Amino acid sequence: MISEKSKQQIIDTARVEDIVGDFVTLKRRGANLQGLCPFHNEKTPSFNVNPARNIYKCFGCGEGGDPISFLMNYEQLSFPDALRYIAKKYGIEIEETAISAEAMQEKQLVDSLYIITEYAKNYYQKQLFDTDAGKSVGLSYFKSRGFREETIRKWGLGITPAKKDGFTKAATDAGYNLELLRQLGLTNKYDSDFFRERVMFTIRNLSGKIIAFAGRTLSKDKKTPKYINSPETDIYVKNKALFGIHFAKKTVRSEDECIMVEGYTDVISLHQAGIENVVASSGTSLTVGQINLIKRYTPNMKILYDGDAAGIKAALRGLDLVLEQDMNVKVVLLPDGEDPDSYLRKSGTAEFKKYIAEQAKDFIFFKTDLLLDEAGNDPVKKAALVQDIVGSIARIPDQIKRSFYTKECARVMDLPEKMLTEEVAKAVHAVLQQRKKEAEREERRRQNLRQNPAHQSQSPPSFTGSFPSAPFSDGFPTEEPFPGEGEMPPYPDAPGGDMPGVSQPTTVRGDTFQEKDIARILVCGGGKTLEKDGKVTVAQFILQEIQDVLDNFDHPLYAKVAKETLQLLVDKKEVNDDFFLRHKDEEIQQFAVNCYSPTYGTMSPGWYEKFEIILNTQKVPEENFKKDSEEGLKRFKLKKVIKMCADNQQRMKELDKGEVKKLIKLLKVQEKLLSMRNALAEELGTVVL
Repeated sequence: MISEKSKQQIIDTARVEDIVGDFVTLKRRGANLQGLCPFHNEKTPSFNVNPARNIYKCFGCGEGGDPISFLMNYEQLSFPDALRYIAKKYGIEIEETAISAEAMQEKQLVDSLYIITEYAKNYYQKQLFDTDAGKSVGLSYFKSRGFREETIRKWGLGITPAKKDGFTKAATDAGYNLELLRQLGLTNKYDSDFFRERVMFTIRNLSGKIIAFAGRTLSKDKKTPKYINSPETDIYVKNKALFGIHFAKKTVRSEDECIMVEGYTDVISLHQAGIENVVASSGTSLTVGQINLIKRYTPNMKILYDGDAAGIKAALRGLDLVLEQDMNVKVVLLPDGEDPDSYLRKSGTAEFKKYIAEQAKDFIFFKTDLLLDEAGNDPVKKAALVQDIVGSIARIPDQIKRSFYTKECARVMDLPEKMLTEEVAKAVHAVLQQRKKEAEREERRRQNLRQNPAHQSQSPPSFTGSFPSAPFSDGFPTEEPFPGEGEMPPYPDAPGGDMPGVSQPTTVRGDTFQEKDIARILVCGGGKTLEKDGKVTVAQFILQEIQDVLDNFDHPLYAKVAKETLQLLVDKKEVNDDFFLRHKDEEIQQFAVNCYSPTYGTMSPGWYEKFEIILNTQKVPEENFKKDSEEGLKRFKLKKVIKMCADNQQRMKELDKGEVKKLIKLLKVQEKLLSMRNALAEELGTVVL
């Protein structure tokens, strides 16, 4: 396990502009940097990198965080792997510490599996280059496909011997565990080799580690499966793996397009010819996991098919899934009898590139033309065709795209556009209803998790510092709790709020706006001092005023931020931006990133540097914590007092006629509350209705 010392050194060294700059083209915009967001498709840059805060933020899709979270989200790395990536980039030597026995066992298992797959690759390759059978059979086959030796070595190609336990015996003699060989599917339950007399293709994950193998038979026996693949293991999940993605990802990003082919040799041939943005789905139909793997680098996909009409129709059935993920899909039909490998060798790289550029056809239109040819003049088949195309169009999330496709398909199929639009609308409604049901099921699951005490976070202990009594509670009766105190229900998390990436209420209720403002001030300026002598910080000033009502916050996230800040004060620790921007709670971390990335920006330094325009009456907004804190606190108090007035008024209405003493007491409370309300409103210059 990476030691805390090394972890902190890596975190302190990592610069967001360096890490993001490895993947995104950034341009200087004032103090910050801008580029096209790598997490969603956009034409106008909304991706902002803030070197001063060491954070990034996209105002289009809401993604944001620090250098480590960028690598974890973009490269799909674990936290330790992201740290190791950064350490390697900056030449930091990592110090390892002891970890728990259980964690160590799990790590050793995964490491052992990777070590064995590396050994297997080397073994198969050694058989290819150093044995007579390998040279005469395997090497001849690969060279007949036009593969150069450097290509064969780069892609880890090899061959397995005819002997039934050749690999297994060699691996166990070398000290490798037989049970792990079985787990990886390299050895079967009879302790024989799973792959025998086959040329071997090595499958890697995104970071380049070997996770599985595919073996192709050279036998002409039709009963023998042409390809067999490794089974799923702890390191290999078929629906999340793409053959060639490790070598293709950089070019996919730079070309802004991914080419999808069917075979392993197709990928290698195109890559060797300089067409490097190419992958294959490793013998499976495309899955959401594989599509999202591509989508991280580009929203544009081009799929190459040979001339087998039956195979194409079968493949097209699964492509609605690609449309559903908001990908732009084009299809290229190769000449009859050709696959990408054979056509490339016949035509050459330049002609091949030209052909797939000219012949690429939008998936919806390609599918429409294909089905129209098949339907001919048969009205029943044509009706089925319409429903098929409508079903595909309805899967497209973007309304403008759907409208465009509907119009063009109506023209191609010679149908009234209005009729097709109505059918698409019905299909979209059905899709949305299905998604709604799925979302409701997921929300019920989340609610069950929230209601489970084992998953609920504990609140920090009450503040025990030496702050004076909060003016907010002065003069209130103490014989009984305030009306409604402790009775406010926690506000449920819900999507669709005003801050991307953070759970927000679907409708604003209670004091959410004011609570959010208090949380923002604590995050952005909690550690700043209000006085010149530096005795009172913003956090101390605010929390001494509101600590009595922390449990009555409407929104759990803002309450959590306030309580976390309070705990820092209790522990006599510094309140600073690093605490929130690197918080282990993703929701708090994302909230902090949003706070430091205001939608409308900050005061431009160019005002002073270029025009010598300065603020004479107050500090610049980012530094005016005293005014910000006082105003925010007053707004927060006003909202709470207004609510207390309403609650107290309701309690008076519910009294029986004979409860005169209670009525008098509540009238006094109401008088005090109204007095406080009016005073706060006057200070804020606002009108209370």
